[in-house]
Amino acid sequence: MKPAGTKALVRAARRVGVIDSRVLDALATVRRAHFVPTESSNDVACDCAIPIGWSQTTSQPSLVALMIEALELTPQDTVLEIGTGRGYQTALLARLALRVVSVERIPELAQIARANLRGEGITNAQVVVADGTLGVPDSAPFDAIVVSAAFVRVPPPLVAQLTERARLVMPVGDDQTALVKVLEKRDDALVELMVLCGARFVPLLGVNGYEID
Repeated sequence: MKPAGTKALVRAARRVGVIDSRVLDALATVRRAHFVPTESSNDVACDCAIPIGWSQTTSQPSLVALMIEALELTPQDTVLEIGTGRGYQTALLARLALRVVSVERIPELAQIARANLRGEGITNAQVVVADGTLGVPDSAPFDAIVVSAAFVRVPPPLVAQLTERARLVMPVGDDQTALVKVLEKRDDALVELMVLCGARFVPLLGVNGYEID
């Protein structure tokens, strides 16, 4: 039996064009209710963003699925995620990849995400508290990177930590008018492959992003 609400999320992902069966299966399997605040439990079947505390939100699942599909993950890949939140996207990535390294700058959210992932029985995802704009050089290189916050350019350390021909998906622009772009590393530089959509994201804060107040 699929967890409550996930059928609606799979339908929403299909509507925006997601066709990868592995991504859709992950969406159908991961219990979103375990990754949102209790007061938002009635919204888990809604294809909408949900506030998760500390002025952060978790993106609508159809957008998350679209971004993950664009990474073209294999079961042998190591993925870097920037912006763990409460761990929902992390859990989806963990169903598709060999290993996930996820960076969260807010310690309280990182602690919640770790507990949520343990509760789902996920053991191949590591959550670290750090500046996501610096990546995680000790765990590099990565076969794919997904960034869940917007900035006007891709932080150079993330490019350096990608393997050749690896993909990076990130909202590029400001937090009001970002375009979710799919980029591929070729000869130590990023080449834009496509624009998935426009969307609003929280700003990417850090040394190579927006200044932290």
